Amino acid sequence: MSEHSLAARTLLLVDDEPNIINALKRTFRREGYIILTANSGPEGLEILANHDVHVILSDQRMPEMTGVEFLRNVKDLYPKTIRIALSGYTDLESITSAINEGAIYKFLTKPWDDEQLRDNVRKSFAHYEMESENLRLTADLQKVNEQLSILNQNLEQKVLEKSREINLNMHLLQISQEILEHLPVGVLGVDEQGMIALSNRRADALLHNDNGESLLGSYIMHYLPAELLTCVDDSDAHTCQSRFFELPNGVSLQVTISPMGVSSRSNGKIIVISTHHYPLP
Repeated sequence: MSEHSLAARTLLLVDDEPNIINALKRTFRREGYIILTANSGPEGLEILANHDVHVILSDQRMPEMTGVEFLRNVKDLYPKTIRIALSGYTDLESITSAINEGAIYKFLTKPWDDEQLRDNVRKSFAHYEMESENLRLTADLQKVNEQLSILNQNLEQKVLEKSREINLNMHLLQISQEILEHLPVGVLGVDEQGMIALSNRRADALLHNDNGESLLGSYIMHYLPAELLTCVDDSDAHTCQSRFFELPNGVSLQVTISPMGVSSRSNGKIIVISTHHYPLP
């Protein structure tokens, strides 16, 4: 225990006999306590109303209000105090009753042994401080739990908002995919190795994918004529270029090649293919 904690220890002595009060003060003189004194129960209650008292040592046989009556009142008004009764064995029955009720922490007899009395009061202060520390830790734990509860609520809210955002993005993606599938032009997304990463129905039809399967995962070299492949390979990685081609079956195509990665992290080419109904010059 630090010196600061010892200096803060406050002891209230209650006895109607001034010589007993003086004897008790001498007993605790070297303990470093703040010592308050009262000559009756009502006077002790008045002191408690104006001071923060940790341990009370009260005589049992007092006029106007017995020690047990006084300590019962203290228990109701200041339950955190440590209450010790000091009396003879003749009052054992009333003291025992008060102990059973929890009004008294300890019962010490008269005449007392100074060292034993000092030791019991030291232990009483230690008990008070341990209880106070437990209350403080409980309050701190409750505060932390409340903060964690708030954090959990905020996290749940963020998760809910993120889930809504993901669901919205998925919905928008589904709409985009449906629009892409119904475009009147063919759209291909080709990576740097020439693999088709995106293909809509129109692209499959224009490139004569007769088996009805998607071109996804295939290589563009298997479906585009050599002239068009050369154009794809030679197209500038930073500009959009549009060319016209005529397939062996006489179908004229307009092919627009754009770089991929303008609004995404992907690298490759976007190829838009549409039929051209005007004769090539």
